[in-house]
Amino acid sequence: MEFHFFGTGAGVPSIQRNVSAVAVRLPQGIQWLFDCGEATQHQILQSAITLTKIERIFISHLHGDHIFGLPGLLGSRSFQGAESPLTIYGPKGLNDFIQTSLNVSRTHLRYPLHIVEVKQGMLFETNDFIVDVLELDHVMPCFGYRMKEQDKPGTLQVERLRELGITPGPIFQKIKTGQNVRLDDGRVINGKDFVGPTKRGRTIVVAGDTRPTESMVEFAFGADILVHEATFREDKQEHAAQFGHATVREAAALAKRANVKTLILTHISSRYSGEEMEIEKEARSIFPATLLAHDHMVHSV
Repeated sequence: MEFHFFGTGAGVPSIQRNVSAVAVRLPQGIQWLFDCGEATQHQILQSAITLTKIERIFISHLHGDHIFGLPGLLGSRSFQGAESPLTIYGPKGLNDFIQTSLNVSRTHLRYPLHIVEVKQGMLFETNDFIVDVLELDHVMPCFGYRMKEQDKPGTLQVERLRELGITPGPIFQKIKTGQNVRLDDGRVINGKDFVGPTKRGRTIVVAGDTRPTESMVEFAFGADILVHEATFREDKQEHAAQFGHATVREAAALAKRANVKTLILTHISSRYSGEEMEIEKEARSIFPATLLAHDHMVHSV
């Protein structure tokens, strides 16, 4: 599982940081995008992410630095020949924004486009993931998304089976699913006895713009990765609260309380250009397992 950061700045683009966007590339080859600020598709050109392979886009809220890249990206995905469906999730008003942009620009999409306006709760479940939504505390409706990977069966203990004279074949699949299997010599074995411990699925949480919230502690508890905004440093705490944002220290304290494994800070104000080391140090004084995202950073889980 890889995180590809395309925009880690706040509000407006700067030379060092574009506006919000991060993609997740999953083991099955699936690619999901979170937010789509202006010029996201340009940033993607310098990465291993492919527009035609993006299956889902999750929008946190409707501020321009999170959505103004959508119309161009949707058009380019079509121009590149994509015919596979694309689903976009986000707050109420997202459908109006997208449809108006496409209609006014007369952009025809070759692929089916589904737009889902979300509310707090479980969003969907597949064989691989459960995705939940949390309403955040910003100056307009804003959401965070949690992706919980489904647990996987443990590793089949092949050598033990071979010691019993069981050779590879269709029978291995039955054993791996924990079934009772009758062998040719009449013996019956319990498949569960030959499978290792269940592999716990990973959990990642991507938060939109928000003040620190108590609900996020529970929502992100135990997550492998928490991607959280940290627009301001502590000297601008009142400013952050006024405009619906979190400070570096607030995000780090939240991650500590939520017992996450790794915190990745993003949505950094351009006023802090050149202060990256100080920001990271400030966060790590509270939560050592903190990374400060930068454009084109790739983080593997």
